[in-house]
Amino acid sequence: MASQTILIIIGIAIIILLLTRKGREAAVGICAAAIGQDAKKRENKEKTEALLKERGSLSNSDIREALGISDRSVIRYMDELEKEGKVEQVGSTGRGVVYRLK
Repeated sequence: MASQTILIIIGIAIIILLLTRKGREAAVGICAAAIGQDAKKRENKEKTEALLKERGSLSNSDIREALGISDRSVIRYMDELEKEGKVEQVGSTGRGVVYRLK
């Protein structure tokens, strides 16, 4: 009876150790994915700045086509670049909006 109790306790301890290890691996994977996304975003913003330097001004669709990203991503990147003081939006809404370097 005592040996069965010891075996059960050992089994539970092993299960806890295995579950804890998998949890850490998942957390590391999530962090790595977030870091990868941040690096890609930074790269796309740098490419956008280079395109603006080259062409002078770009529309949302120009940036979307050049980078192969969604319309919403372009808006998010350009909002961030505006807040950083690197670009300015010319026009208020719609197809007439273009962006250029400050």
